[in-house]
Amino acid sequence: MAQSIQRELAFLRRKQVETRTGLSRSTIYQYIKDGVFPKPVPLGPRAVGWLESDVSDWIAARVKIARDGGRQAA
Repeated sequence: MAQSIQRELAFLRRKQVETRTGLSRSTIYQYIKDGVFPKPVPLGPRAVGWLESDVSDWIAARVKIARDGGRQAA
């Protein structure tokens, strides 16, 4: 019997995203503006967070690019 494995959804706040990615606040927002980093999710009137799975997927994609020597698959 096949069982579907689903990642538990969790939010990361900006400082956690900075720690996980090694990026500064300004770089994170520039990457969002450039469309190369996940957009945050509104959590309240003055609070945002990023889905942990989105950030993990972005990190994995960066590692793949680095390991492929900068070549991207067509």
